[in-house]
Amino acid sequence: MTLTHLNERGEASMVDVSDKQSSHREAVATGRIIMQPETLKLLADGDMPKGDVLATARIAGIQAAKRTHELIPLCHALMLSKVAVDFELDTTEHCVRVKAFCRLEGRTGVEMEALTAVSVACLTLYDMCKAVDRGMEIMDVRLDHKSGGRSGVWERQGTSHADVNTSVSESDTNEVSEATGQSPIEIRFFAELRERLGVERLSVLPGYLSSPTLRALKEWVKSQVDTPEALEQPRLLCAVNHDMVQGDVALNPGDEVAFFPPVTGG
Repeated sequence: MTLTHLNERGEASMVDVSDKQSSHREAVATGRIIMQPETLKLLADGDMPKGDVLATARIAGIQAAKRTHELIPLCHALMLSKVAVDFELDTTEHCVRVKAFCRLEGRTGVEMEALTAVSVACLTLYDMCKAVDRGMEIMDVRLDHKSGGRSGVWERQGTSHADVNTSVSESDTNEVSEATGQSPIEIRFFAELRERLGVERLSVLPGYLSSPTLRALKEWVKSQVDTPEALEQPRLLCAVNHDMVQGDVALNPGDEVAFFPPVTGG
């Protein structure tokens, strides 16, 4: 095997990629940080002394991916077209799972950028939470998927890089919907709220609610998630069919209801 970062004299050398064909390249990396259950609860409740931990860690991960070439000596400076960092709060294993996705059209891969994003996001989580839990452990930082370039697709066995936890009851709802001819109400969660709830979207038939109202829908959602207190934020925003609403409103079959915190990134 030839190590491409060494020249014929065994010295470190930046690979010349000028002769490589440009291609569509993507990479997914993951990692996790294990913490005390009490620390995870503070994080889920938004009660950390340093403020919005997940939003800060997300920005740190994205910024790190864009500056990977300044941290890893022989990496090329890349014009990334997409960087995404997502979190899942795992109450079973008392950890925050971190996933980073990078994409570009270019002559070299984005694996190091995805790994750097996960690493720095985990380090930021540690920094933001260490005042209450210095024993946290960052573990399992690894590449799960890459595509593009001459080597093509590589996938870690036993992993999937599909989006985390789209719904706990969506398939069941769809089956009932087809049988009854009713359209379900689609519910979506965005930004930090999605991470705290551990779910991106749900759907429910109106008949499953105590009444066809937003208040009843919210109560139903709280019965479906592990961290219902996340929906009790006083400044939580809500939109029905893309129109902002306040207070309780009536809902109809087929409506789309979105919940999100006051500030979300673009």
